[in-house]
Amino acid sequence: MSTIEKSVQVGVPVHTAYDQWTQFESFPQFMEGVESVRQLDDKHLHWKAEIGGVTREWDAEIVHQVPDERITWRAVEGAHNQGTVSFAQDEMGKATRVTLRLEYEPEGMVEKTGDMLNIVDRRTKGDLDRFKDFIESRGTETGAWRGEVKPTGEVNR
Repeated sequence: MSTIEKSVQVGVPVHTAYDQWTQFESFPQFMEGVESVRQLDDKHLHWKAEIGGVTREWDAEIVHQVPDERITWRAVEGAHNQGTVSFAQDEMGKATRVTLRLEYEPEGMVEKTGDMLNIVDRRTKGDLDRFKDFIESRGTETGAWRGEVKPTGEVNR
């Protein structure tokens, strides 16, 4: 399994950055290779993306989500991946550090070669830079979901 961690500083408050990230169906507007993301319910997404010239589809489950803090997911079917995107507001409340940690399993010779050449690493950095441009040019989110998803076995207090 390969791991990538990249960050970007965006010039919007944490709630704006987080709220936009919860609009998963907008991901094709700033994520290279992502053809579509369908939100099936509060915890499940269906992805379709081009990876190394091959179209891949997978279902993902959000396993932990805390507004303005983090979203953690794992693939439940299809391309093997999991990760967390976290949000940290600066002291002035005007900018947010968005950090994406992604773990994935390259499949086939093309993806394994791409992994060795750091193609996914560069693509991830580009996606975060495009997210920055997307949200800063708008200045506001396209929508929001402020619900919380607790890890399995965690009890509400």
